[in-house]
Amino acid sequence: MAVSLNPQDRRKLDELRRIKFLATTVLVVCFFTLIITKLLAANYPSLAIIAAFAEAATIGGLADWYAVVALFKRPMGLPIPHTAIIPRNQDRIADNLGAFIEENFLAAGPVRQKLQEVDFADEMIKWLSDRGRSASLASFVAKLAPQMLHAVEETGLKGFASERVTTQLKQTDMSPVVMEVLSGLTKDGRHQQLMDELVDALHRFLSNEDAIEAIRKRVAEEMPSALIIFRADEAILRRILKTAGALLEEVKANKGHELRDEFESFFKKYVRRLKRSKTFAKRIDTMKSQLLGRPEVTGMADQLWATLVEFVETDVAADDSILIERLTDLLVDVAQNLKGEDQLRSDINAGMATAFSTFVDAQKHNLSKFVAEQVKSWDFNQMTLLIEAIDLVQTSCGTGVPVMRFEKERVARELAPFYADMGPEGVKEYWGRKNVETIDGAPTGIFDVES
Repeated sequence: MAVSLNPQDRRKLDELRRIKFLATTVLVVCFFTLIITKLLAANYPSLAIIAAFAEAATIGGLADWYAVVALFKRPMGLPIPHTAIIPRNQDRIADNLGAFIEENFLAAGPVRQKLQEVDFADEMIKWLSDRGRSASLASFVAKLAPQMLHAVEETGLKGFASERVTTQLKQTDMSPVVMEVLSGLTKDGRHQQLMDELVDALHRFLSNEDAIEAIRKRVAEEMPSALIIFRADEAILRRILKTAGALLEEVKANKGHELRDEFESFFKKYVRRLKRSKTFAKRIDTMKSQLLGRPEVTGMADQLWATLVEFVETDVAADDSILIERLTDLLVDVAQNLKGEDQLRSDINAGMATAFSTFVDAQKHNLSKFVAEQVKSWDFNQMTLLIEAIDLVQTSCGTGVPVMRFEKERVARELAPFYADMGPEGVKEYWGRKNVETIDGAPTGIFDVES
């Protein structure tokens, strides 16, 4: 992995070079001061103090330089043992780093515990309560809708659903449904509205001149010729029609008319008779089969689907989309209602924690492999430069030494219980995995020491 430096990093690198030059100069001065004072100490005993100081500074400087350089490269390119530790063990360090992250940072218990501390529902409420954010989410979802509809169509799901619905309808006995509808008419009094409609229709029929003429001709065919000559047929018919019209007006105006009572009694008896009639049930089933078999009904699903897709595509593309507006209102309303639903919020938090922890547990090995592969791909020459110049050495060594203080004793409270829980065999197994080699691959001989 090649590391590129931006202008700011290059300035830091220049500063590092300046500091290195200054440190090297001081080390050289201390070294020559040591030589000169050692040579003159026999004649000038007072120089022994300066010689000791220069000796300590020289030895300390060389030791620090060697300790840091030996980790990343061979000092002055010399093949000194136990140097260039990190580059020589890059693959092993990468694997161990990945395993360490998997076993410690991504362990199921700590991950789940941390996720349970997060109030996902509250974050959801805050996010959705902002109408602008809800509108953005609604717009995103709505614009996906046409693609989802086309995807459903291409997968054949539409045809499958249509076929399943048709099959279910064919297998369903519709006569109880029809009976419930008819019974519902009597319960709600809607059969009286039907009576009103019948009265109006009959009144219009009896007031129609063409209908009256047709009735007169039929009456004339049944009457003696003598009466027809005197147009008695027409007079009788007019009287009958007038009487019938008056009766119909009376029925329509009087909600408690005896004819209405007769109609209600007839209608209820008829409905009860139909409920027990097997012939009626068969007739309903036959009508249903004939209706479902018609090509108009068969193509209705395609027409409805095409209309739905066209509506969604047109609406989503409009600036004042109804779907987006309604979906935005729905999201904001969900956020407001969720504030008072403590149990639902608790369920959402538990569900999200379970979902994320399950995902992390399933993918943690892949993540550890990814980390190991990334470390293995690093160019350590450039990485060393990056670490020295930019991130670590500059802020943790020299002029940037961090302040540290004693916090607590960890041996009694953490380390001892840790090994006690393992037991002797567990400790040996742990040593076998973690402590048989040093960081540079040399054997530690830990099992050679008697416990």
